[in-house]
Amino acid sequence: MITLVGVGALGSHVLMFLRNVDHQIQIIDYDKVESHNLRSQFHGKPGVGKNKAVALSGVINLLWGIKYVINPNRLTNHNTNELLSNSDLIIDCLDNSYSRHLVQDYAHKYQIPCLHGALAANGAFGRIIWTEQFIIDENVGGTATCDDGNYLPFIGLVSALIAKSALDFLESNIKNNFHILPSGVVIHI
Repeated sequence: MITLVGVGALGSHVLMFLRNVDHQIQIIDYDKVESHNLRSQFHGKPGVGKNKAVALSGVINLLWGIKYVINPNRLTNHNTNELLSNSDLIIDCLDNSYSRHLVQDYAHKYQIPCLHGALAANGAFGRIIWTEQFIIDENVGGTATCDDGNYLPFIGLVSALIAKSALDFLESNIKNNFHILPSGVVIHI
């Protein structure tokens, strides 16, 4: 099972790009869709006020008839094992260091491949890095990621490369890392 943690700006688009993958996908997010999210996230007006995992799953089921395992819970040190235990691949699209540590520590402990996607709140850069090389930025704490929608094409580019890196791993066991700049420069690291 692929577990996608966080379906905000990056994660909601990653799920859209992974819709054709031949694996069961679990989505985890406790947050609710707010109207300001609609400008930068793959959520629609009917989802406002609903849990992000539930709302996004409903949209994708409506559009493409795909169903996901939904987990509308906050990831904590008390439920990490319960939420991540069936994962063959974890994709982290979180926006806070506490939850990223939980995911990364779990992936290390149980040797589960883990891909981290990160986006600077001001749209200055995006990162796609496998856990072996990912260093968590301790200064990030639930920072809003480009809520004004001005960076939507950049969010889409970063999300597409997260999905591509995950697919490359699933198909060929290749772990590609990227650092992306808004100028369109993609640096493979």
